[in-house]
Amino acid sequence: MYDFILGVVIVLSFVIIATIMMQPSKQNSAASAFTGGADQLFGKQKARGFEAVMQRSTAVLGAIWIILLFVLAFLSSK
Repeated sequence: MYDFILGVVIVLSFVIIATIMMQPSKQNSAASAFTGGADQLFGKQKARGFEAVMQRSTAVLGAIWIILLFVLAFLSSK
């Protein structure tokens, strides 16, 4: 059981990296580099389409990853 969950965590780690790399960039211009993106903080818009799917999938995969790590810690303490 421990080895199976460890394998799932390793595969899930690579999937999370891929989903993070697939997310679209939020910086549109060179001015964003100097302002630090503060203009986007106050002009917050909801993510739509592909960006929303990528944000949700990254959050869900991250939550599953953390839960599996807690399960691994519990199993290794026995």
